[in-house]
Amino acid sequence: MLVKVNSIANRGIQTFGVDVEINVSSRGLPGLEIVGLPDKSVDESSDRVKTAFQNCGLKVPGRKVMINLAPADVHKEGSFYDLPIAVGLICVILNVKVPDKALFFGELSFDGSLRHTKGSFLLALYAKESGYDKVFVPAQCVKEASSVKGISVYGVDTLDSIIKHLMGQKPISPFLDTAPLESSQDFDKFQGDDNLDMSEIIGQEYAKRALEICAAGGHNLIMVGPPGSGKTMMAKALVSVLPELNDEESIEVTKIYSLVGKIPPDCGLFKKRPFRSPHHTISYAGMIGGGNIPMPGEITLAHRGVLFMDEFSEFTRSVLESLRQPLESGKITISRSRYSVDFPSKFMLVASSNPCPCGHYGDPRKECTCSERKIRSYQAKLSGPILDRIDLHVNVMPVDRNKLFNGSFGEKETSKDILNRVLKAREIQIKRLGNENIFFNCEMSNSQVEKYCKLKEDSKRLLIQATERFGLSARTHFKLMKVARTIADIDGADNIDVNHIAEAVQYRSKIFL
Repeated sequence: MLVKVNSIANRGIQTFGVDVEINVSSRGLPGLEIVGLPDKSVDESSDRVKTAFQNCGLKVPGRKVMINLAPADVHKEGSFYDLPIAVGLICVILNVKVPDKALFFGELSFDGSLRHTKGSFLLALYAKESGYDKVFVPAQCVKEASSVKGISVYGVDTLDSIIKHLMGQKPISPFLDTAPLESSQDFDKFQGDDNLDMSEIIGQEYAKRALEICAAGGHNLIMVGPPGSGKTMMAKALVSVLPELNDEESIEVTKIYSLVGKIPPDCGLFKKRPFRSPHHTISYAGMIGGGNIPMPGEITLAHRGVLFMDEFSEFTRSVLESLRQPLESGKITISRSRYSVDFPSKFMLVASSNPCPCGHYGDPRKECTCSERKIRSYQAKLSGPILDRIDLHVNVMPVDRNKLFNGSFGEKETSKDILNRVLKAREIQIKRLGNENIFFNCEMSNSQVEKYCKLKEDSKRLLIQATERFGLSARTHFKLMKVARTIADIDGADNIDVNHIAEAVQYRSKIFL
């Protein structure tokens, strides 16, 4: 007897259909065998399914059972084939029909219950795009899968519940999500959101202005200064002035976190922008992604959000240089012998660094103890091509001690005030760039810069003077125009004026004194 059950397979964040074919032969030695290029986790499904059947009072047919995962020339990995295999066997044993236009997905426990399984959101997206109207997932995944509207999501608790559903004894009701579709506190904890407000930062008005420009235009930023000057605190506060993800961005980010299993149970779409802060000891593969079966790294987990690299100069050279391609193209390609995978990586890079090993080079309060050779060697860790790809360069000096005791926290500008300006600037950008299929000024190509960043003669003259005086590259020339366009958007100006160009040029000053 032959039964076909529909499921999926993932290659990166791309999803395609898989037919789980179960055939019970009248000949051959009893056993359960899986073919179709399964990896170890798929191959072990046979043991999980058989044990779950025994503990639920079911018996696997005492004949040769062959399970084929088609197409057979594509590698399969993951534990989510447990449920489709179990459903196929149930239909064989009880002689019932597999539901039409339905996808099955989930990992079984030995007791017959279903575990939270990564990738449910990708399953639901594929179902909607491919014309399926029902998906069966573990009960803990229904919130994630139901984020995709237009399909019926059925939460399966145990094998017993799916058996009763298939036999029509106690049908499983489709999940109805009545709660607002937004990220929960679990997401906030997962992202490490410390809820810092800009008003908590004393002084540093120049750096906070740079953060506002970054948030408004999606630009990259590096801050260099002595330890304790507030670089890390300001980077964390940046999250508080970033708008929530729009619908398209939310789907992009949720797909990534669903693939790696980082969406907590009973949570739906990501609405807040990711904030990733890898330690400087991270490996090359940990940063860009990798593995025998390529999985996303930190630059992809920061997609549409912030990648904060504290102690920027302490990262290995290979990790720093690996940022070149994604900073330019907004994606990373990981190639293996059989295939290659593209992961999106459009992130805001926010980096902070000390100016020397001891950290006090240029500090007006403390004397630097490093030799000139050590200082040059330390600063040389950041190559010219990497710094050239960072839009805003900011020197951060220690705060005046008198300001630490003025008790004026309540008088400072709050994150809400800054966020209102950021939202207005982004609305202007979306209106201007909507037909270009991009969201922010930082994403403009050179031809789009020429189209949307028209300069008057005095502004053009100042930009040419700055380019010649500081020896700026062509890439930096266009980045200055993008930053100036963002500053103009914050001011609500239709044209880029001289003062906008002048402020943009200030952020290309020498960061190592």
